[in-house]
Amino acid sequence: MSDAMTANPDQPLTSDADRRKKLELNKLQKRLRREVGQAIAEFSMIEAGDKVMCCLSGGKDSYAMLDILMNLQKSAPVPFELIAVNLDQKQPGFPEEVLPDYLEAMGIEYHIIEKDTYSIVKEKVPEGKTTCGLCSRLRRGILYNFAEEHGVTKIALGHHRDDLLETLFLNMFYGGKLKSMPPVLHSDDGRNTVIRPLAFSREKDIARYAGLREFPIIPCNLCGSQENLQRQVIKEMFQTWDKQHPGRLETMFRAMCNVEPSHLADSSLYDFREGKRLTGQGTSAVGSVEPEPADFGRLDVLNI
Repeated sequence: MSDAMTANPDQPLTSDADRRKKLELNKLQKRLRREVGQAIAEFSMIEAGDKVMCCLSGGKDSYAMLDILMNLQKSAPVPFELIAVNLDQKQPGFPEEVLPDYLEAMGIEYHIIEKDTYSIVKEKVPEGKTTCGLCSRLRRGILYNFAEEHGVTKIALGHHRDDLLETLFLNMFYGGKLKSMPPVLHSDDGRNTVIRPLAFSREKDIARYAGLREFPIIPCNLCGSQENLQRQVIKEMFQTWDKQHPGRLETMFRAMCNVEPSHLADSSLYDFREGKRLTGQGTSAVGSVEPEPADFGRLDVLNI
C-alpha cells in the first residue's frame, strides 16, 4: 500500500517532496556553478581552445565536477573542449559497465584506460601497508601520458575545498610544511597542467548535489585499502569544528588565499634583512611546482 502511494504522481506529499527536491537541486547547482566559475576565473584554469580532460573515478566529486563543467561549457565566454577519462585499474569487483553507460547517456566523448595497476601494487606493497601512495604515482603517470598523447591541455581533478584544507593540516601536523593542493599545478617537466575546479566548493554541498542528481556512485574501497588514519583524524576534527563553530572552515580557507610571507618564517619567500618579498626562489612560492609527496608511511598526503 505504501509503495502504491509513493508511486502515485498525484499524491500531494510526493508532489511537494519533488518540488522541494527540485528547488534544492537548482539552488545547489547555482552555487556550484558560481564557485567553479569563480575558481576558473581567479586562477585562469580554462582558456580559449583548451582541451580539458575530466578524470572520472566514479565518486561523487568527479561526477559533480564533470556535471558542472558540462553545464558551464554551454554559456562559457570562451570555447573549450571537454572529454571524460576513467582509469580502470582492474580492481576486483569494479563494475565496468557503470561509467560507459552513464557517459554514453550524457553524450560526452569518453575514454576508459585499462591498466592492471592493482596487481602491481599488491605485488610491491607489503601486507598491512597502505597502497595509496604507489597507486597514486602509477595513476598519475598513466593519466599524464594519456593527456600528452591526446592533445589535452588541462587535466581536471575533483578535489574540493575540504581536500585542500585537510591536506594543509596533514602537511603541518605530519610533514612539517605549510603546503596544500594548489588550484592549478604544473608538472615538473612542464608538459601537463592540473586544475581543481571544485577548489572553492564544500564537500557537503557536493555530496548533497550528487545525491539529488542520483549519480551512479562506485565504491572507492574496492582495492581493500582503508583511508589513512591521519586523514580521518583531520576530517573528524573538521566535522566537529563545523558543528561547534560554524564558519570556521570558511575562515580557514580564506586564510589560505591571503598569505603574508612577512609574518611567517620562511626566508626563501621573504627577505627579512631588506624587508621585501622574494619571487621565484622558494620551493613553496606562489606558482611553483608541487614536489612529489614525501613518504610518511601510512600517510597519503596527495592523491591524484
